[in-house]
Amino acid sequence: MSVLCVIPFLALGVGPAVSKDAFQQCGKASWYKLGGTTASGERANPQGMTAAHRTLPFGTLVDVTNLSNGRTVTVRINDRGPFAKGRVIDVTLAAARELGFVGKGITRVHVANAGAKNRAKSKQKCQ
Repeated sequence: MSVLCVIPFLALGVGPAVSKDAFQQCGKASWYKLGGTTASGERANPQGMTAAHRTLPFGTLVDVTNLSNGRTVTVRINDRGPFAKGRVIDVTLAAARELGFVGKGITRVHVANAGAKNRAKSKQKCQ
């Protein structure tokens, strides 16, 4: 692949996002069963490990930790949302199953850059 092919994708926010700054956020997560197409143009897949976030670039990998049970999954941002007040991320049904909150529908989470070294410390600040 040439550099000329990669640059347009990165400019559109389609390629993997690499941030020098550590991203961390605490709040409520919900799961959603989206049909059709996501905001990034991908076909929605409830069995995929993806999520919707209001501002993170498409392709960003984040670790989402359920603060009530300590379970963590890595999801890729491919959609926009959530649009409900007080929520920071919407995850797919598959991710919600892994996190253990399908029955509740909503849970408190910590969201951080995937593989962040300071994840353990920041989780304690959220609670």
